[in-house]
Amino acid sequence: MGRNLKSSDKLRPVDLARAHGLSAQAVRNYEEAGVLPAADRTPHGYRTYTPLHARALDAFLALVPGHGHRTATSIMRAVHEGEIDEAFRLIDESHAQLLDDRRTLRAVEDALRDLAPTAEAPPSGQMFIGPLARQLGIRPATLRAWERAGLVRPRRDRLTGYRVYDGAAVRDARLTRQLRRGGYLLDQIAPLLAQVRSAGGLEPLESALRTWSDRLSSRGRSLLAGAAELEAYLRAGG
Repeated sequence: MGRNLKSSDKLRPVDLARAHGLSAQAVRNYEEAGVLPAADRTPHGYRTYTPLHARALDAFLALVPGHGHRTATSIMRAVHEGEIDEAFRLIDESHAQLLDDRRTLRAVEDALRDLAPTAEAPPSGQMFIGPLARQLGIRPATLRAWERAGLVRPRRDRLTGYRVYDGAAVRDARLTRQLRRGGYLLDQIAPLLAQVRSAGGLEPLESALRTWSDRLSSRGRSLLAGAAELEAYLRAGG
């Protein structure tokens, strides 16, 4: 909090708020949500906090970057309700999600390395299912199966009901074909195509993947920092 406090020190909501860059109302809200242990009250009904409350707020604010506001709140509430195992389970879930995200990133990176450079530029114009299937050397039924798996997203012509593949859909079909030739399963291809669509193509995806990797590393450090602050709070008697 920026100054030495004794365990007997009494803090007003505004004191706790200013030390953490918050409003006094935010501090009261956090107490009501279970992020902070219940405050004592003066004879006139005013809240009084202690350095232990400051440590609880330190722990919560350190947990938020790695776990998100909702999960961080649930962790602190579990601690204050005496459900330490539940708090640890929530922490484990965040670590498991981070590991899953890392595996997805690795799979996308591996798949990108297996793609031929000619697949980077999406074609212009539109195609129907028959010509596209012949171009790819597959059956129309295969394209329909890829569509059901969410890998290719043609639109339907409003008059005829025929499938129409625009440039992005043709690109996705070509990428799927390349990856299938490389031995990838449909559920392995899906994360790559989701990232391609989100980034707007393969070239911007490479930059997006670097940003994604940096973000995962930052989240990993945030999880460590949050764990350290929570451990300090628990040792202090939280």
